[in-house]
Amino acid sequence: MRTAVPILLSLFALPTLVACDDGGPLGPGFTDRQVVADFADQVVIPTYALLDARARALDAAVVALAADPDATTLAAAQQAWVETRRPWEQSEGFLFGPVSAQGFDPAMDSWPVERNDLDAVIASTDELTAAYLHNLPETQKGFHTLEYLLFGPAHDRVATDLAARELAYLAGTSRELVTITTGLAASWTTGDRPYRDVFVSAGAAGNTAYPSLDAAAQEILVGMSGICDEVANGKIADPYDAHDPDLVESQFSYNSLADFADNLRSVEHAYTGDVPAAGTTGRGLDEVVRAVDPALDARFRAELAAAIAAIGAIPPPFRDAITTPSAYPAIAAAQAAVRTVQTTIDGDLTQAVR
Repeated sequence: MRTAVPILLSLFALPTLVACDDGGPLGPGFTDRQVVADFADQVVIPTYALLDARARALDAAVVALAADPDATTLAAAQQAWVETRRPWEQSEGFLFGPVSAQGFDPAMDSWPVERNDLDAVIASTDELTAAYLHNLPETQKGFHTLEYLLFGPAHDRVATDLAARELAYLAGTSRELVTITTGLAASWTTGDRPYRDVFVSAGAAGNTAYPSLDAAAQEILVGMSGICDEVANGKIADPYDAHDPDLVESQFSYNSLADFADNLRSVEHAYTGDVPAAGTTGRGLDEVVRAVDPALDARFRAELAAAIAAIGAIPPPFRDAITTPSAYPAIAAAQAAVRTVQTTIDGDLTQAVR
């Protein structure tokens, strides 16, 4: 979860009140409606649909595990968790709209897990109904509670370790995750006014959320920048600076580095208008940038690739790397590479889009 986005957005939402870095006036503003429409239709909506489909597959795998807990069903559920994680992490470059305003993000992805409270619930005799689980704190549900139970605190879970109440808790939590992912996907496509319609009608009379196409374009850029900040200065920096594995996201599954790389891929998808895993492609900001500054487009793509490669160069698992001095240079290099991407988004890319 990020807190910096509203502040950044407030800055970008006032394009006529600010000046270029060199003190000169801004350009006429962003006017490419197709980029805005394709961002919604080819990036956001397909990503959330993929997330929902994989959450349903995860739920089915957990149901199979609960019915017949053995090494095969446990491995299938663990792999389903990893596969569900990917579209979620690849959506974090656009954590605006309902995912933030309606609380879908913390409902799915709060961490660290409150292990003591979770263990207390499992040890209790409370009936694990859907309503009971729904009312538990967010740090006792969602992706990371599922991860904790599926992989174990030391990444050494075996199926015979799972007690009946742990299996019941897993089943209830995976079911609720589906409720959340379905709600998130629907928030952009259904209802009295789907958020897709709000976004793609940017600049239309009465659209107070996006009074101009430029405001929509800046929302995309702020999302891209925000996840870079989160990866470099939150997801990596917080546990690394404290050398505390308990602060590492996705520490039980050893999936942290994949999460970080997928966060950078979310930036790539937002920029290009394409989501390879969903099989969608659209007109992206890259085409706008390339038209005015092809060298900048090439440089930004290279910076993104370098950042993903730098994350991949950190010795896994990340929870061990943060306490292994020989890994520190690779961690610092990855942070620097991600910050370079963010600097380009906030500076040259933003100016080129305007």
